[in-house]
Amino acid sequence: QVQLVESGGGLAQAGDSLRLSCAASGGIVSSYAMGWFRQAPGKEREFVAAVAAVSWRGIYTRYADSVKGRFTISRDNTKNTAYLQMNSLKPEDTAVYYCAARRTWSPSTGHDYDYWGQGTQVTVSS
Repeated sequence: QVQLVESGGGLAQAGDSLRLSCAASGGIVSSYAMGWFRQAPGKEREFVAAVAAVSWRGIYTRYADSVKGRFTISRDNTKNTAYLQMNSLKPEDTAVYYCAARRTWSPSTGHDYDYWGQGTQVTVSS
C-alpha cells in the first residue's frame, strides 16, 4: 500500500510563492503518475497538475488552465517525492491541496487515482 504525505502548505500573501512536497512510501512509486488536486470551502475537489512516470504520447505534464504559467509540478524519483511549485499566488488559490498517485504511467486529469494524501492547507491573503 502506497502512503502519501503532503507538506509545505501555510499562509501566504498574494504574489508570494510556496512549494508543496509529497513524500511517497510503501510502493514502487517511480512507475506511477503523480497528481495534485485542491478543494476550496464549498467546492468540489478539482484537478491542478499531474506528471507522468515517463513521457506518455508526447505529454509529460498537465495543468489546469487556472494555474498554467504559475504552478510547476515535478518529481524526484530518487527521493520518492513529488513537488508543486506555486508562484504568483492569488487568493483564489486558497484550498486544501492533495497529492495523489496512479498505478499507470499516464498523468490523468480526472479523479481516477489510486492513492491520496491527507492534504495540506494553503491560505493566500489579499
